[in-house]
Amino acid sequence: MAQRVSRVLIVGGGIGGLSLASALRDRGLAVDLVELQKEWTVYGVGIIQQCNVVRAMADLGLVDRYLDAGFPFEAVGMYAPDGRLLAKIPGQRLAGPQYPANLGISRLALHRVLSGAAMEKGTAVRLGTTVERLDQDDAGVDVTFSDGTSGRYDVVVGADGLYSKVRGLLFGNEYRPRHTGQSVWRHNFPRPAEIDHLAAFTGPDGNAGLCPLSRDLMYLFVTSEEPGNPRMPADQLHTLMRDRMKGFGGLIGALRDQITDPAQVVYKPMEVLMMPAPWYRGRVVLLGDAVHATTPHLGQGAGMAIEDAVVLAELLPQDAPLGDLLARYMERRYERCRFIVDSSIMVGEWEMARRHDVDRIGLVKKMLEVTAQPV
Repeated sequence: MAQRVSRVLIVGGGIGGLSLASALRDRGLAVDLVELQKEWTVYGVGIIQQCNVVRAMADLGLVDRYLDAGFPFEAVGMYAPDGRLLAKIPGQRLAGPQYPANLGISRLALHRVLSGAAMEKGTAVRLGTTVERLDQDDAGVDVTFSDGTSGRYDVVVGADGLYSKVRGLLFGNEYRPRHTGQSVWRHNFPRPAEIDHLAAFTGPDGNAGLCPLSRDLMYLFVTSEEPGNPRMPADQLHTLMRDRMKGFGGLIGALRDQITDPAQVVYKPMEVLMMPAPWYRGRVVLLGDAVHATTPHLGQGAGMAIEDAVVLAELLPQDAPLGDLLARYMERRYERCRFIVDSSIMVGEWEMARRHDVDRIGLVKKMLEVTAQPV
């Protein structure tokens, strides 16, 4: 008879790790979570959560508090650089007719929802700690932590991001992220009434967009080509972001001149990773950016991590050999995540090649079709 999983260690307190912790506690498993940061701060501005992510949050039982923390919306608008509307693509209410298709939410608000739920449900959280060593046998994993303590677990989950320590312990330096040649710039603004949906603008050199986050707040993002991944001086970020917006008119152009404080600009190079199957060895498994980090072009990076958590939480408590359960995890997640990563990279390559003749609207519709499928 298979040994059932009862005690899990999650390494990483980001979106995927917290989602998994909450879901496993709902199923009665003991969960420890370690997070390297001593202060649980959140990097970034806002995040786009599309119809499949709203469905996943409903699966996690968190959808009501999640929706209360953000701005629900129904459609994606595609715009020309001068602000002309080209198409409006409706979302699907995958979580049920009573719930919206999409949500914009600040990263801080999302973190508060996920961390609050995980700890309320009894997750044992330790900050300023990560793993140093993993020693597996047929029955469990002996873990040595960076603070000198140790523990034994049935399963260890690496949810520790793009530069995953757990991935390194399992696979060495075999899989490493790469810079795509692009970066993204973000800035918050007061939300005008007309930005009640995700507004995506195709520019001459990159894309821009506006996403509502709350009744009073939205964020602006702009992508740009940055060959060689240069270091940007922190005191010049406002000037550099305005420069990357010079090809836009309309509302994007009007917002450009309001970017005056470099401390309000969040700049991030785009780095990607698509690790081949399997994403596990023995009793240690990876999720989220540790195995499928993508660009923001399709707004699905965090969503894929949340879906990973939903699937793992469904599988791990089952009475079956762990190897079979993790193989099912790969069957359900690999192709879906690969489609998102490959398609997102492709959009960035179109931008860098100045390909304005491609069917971006068709790609968005295809992405919505794929992500609407069950996970």
